[in-house]
Amino acid sequence: MENSSAERKQQLALDIADGNDPSDAAKNPDGRTKLQGLFKQLSLLDRYLYVWIFIVMAVSIIFGYYVKGVKKAFQVAEITSVSLPIAIGLWVMMYPVLCKVQYEILGGVLRQAGSLKTISLSVVLNWVVGPALMTGLAWATLPDLPDFRTGVILVGIARCIAMVLIWNDLAKGDADYCAILVAINSILQIILFTPVALLYLKVVSRGKGFHVSSWTVAKSVLLFLGVPLAAGVLTRLILMNAFGRKWYESKFLRFIGPWALIGLLYTIFVMFSIQAHQIVDNIGHVVRVAVPLLLYFGILFFGSLGICRWLKVPYPLMVTQCFTAASNNFELAIAVAVGSFGTDSTQALAATIGPLIEVPVLLLFVYIVGFFQRKGPSV
Repeated sequence: MENSSAERKQQLALDIADGNDPSDAAKNPDGRTKLQGLFKQLSLLDRYLYVWIFIVMAVSIIFGYYVKGVKKAFQVAEITSVSLPIAIGLWVMMYPVLCKVQYEILGGVLRQAGSLKTISLSVVLNWVVGPALMTGLAWATLPDLPDFRTGVILVGIARCIAMVLIWNDLAKGDADYCAILVAINSILQIILFTPVALLYLKVVSRGKGFHVSSWTVAKSVLLFLGVPLAAGVLTRLILMNAFGRKWYESKFLRFIGPWALIGLLYTIFVMFSIQAHQIVDNIGHVVRVAVPLLLYFGILFFGSLGICRWLKVPYPLMVTQCFTAASNNFELAIAVAVGSFGTDSTQALAATIGPLIEVPVLLLFVYIVGFFQRKGPSV
């Protein structure tokens, strides 16, 4: 009896030290505290990211609409037709996440039994199903808005290599498998983005709304994905060899971690400040752009979930597969849209709607898979 009491006191102390309410377990015997724990794991910036995005968007639109000279100031310098402030924001946003990717384990995971099957499924979902689905939805919902449709299709073609790491971690997916898929998508992005973009925007869409050369697209991909990818690989290689893995993961990654979300908020601020007049003047079209994006995220996520359950994929791998398939690299989509059509184009405006929809929707999906995980190992 005394031992039992001591154990309870010890557990109570641990709960308090972890910042948990000990009474939650009694109030929620069905395990609801586990879902609450996911939310508590986030920093203040991560936890309310969707709130910050809405606030930054609102402030930037007001700022850009009423303050004169904002557009000219942000476009004072350009790099490959992209505003330098936007280019800096994109690099800052992508660099920290690419530094976290475990490139060194790629060979070992590829040699594991069954890895070829799971990786092949991911490639098909990302590079065959995803772009085709987004193109179909864009044409079905935006038949009379070719420029907005082009921006939406670009979002579907740009496969996620950044935010998926966050969603996967929150939903307790397989971290190593996620790192492999991110590495593979990073490489395939450079190789496949240009031909896939040309296929869906020139061939399938019959050239409407896409009048740039393949080199223009490839240049944007190499600049806004290749550069931070190379920087991430070199940073990881050099610093881990110089200071060790423990220092790199506990010190360096923790230091640069917040840069990604700060870079995201900064980029949204610059983009929406420049686009303020277009947003206000075309608010109805902006709402319409959200429709294919919402349909896309829902269909691809739950479709992938159904396929993985049918194949009896273990929960950690299933979660990683679903979030990798449903997530998109809106940073790259914005960069290509801006580089190909201009900063104040409607294509770029459509691409910037991506994070507004993706962040709250995929955060909701984190809660959903967490809820179903508690129902049994078969989920």
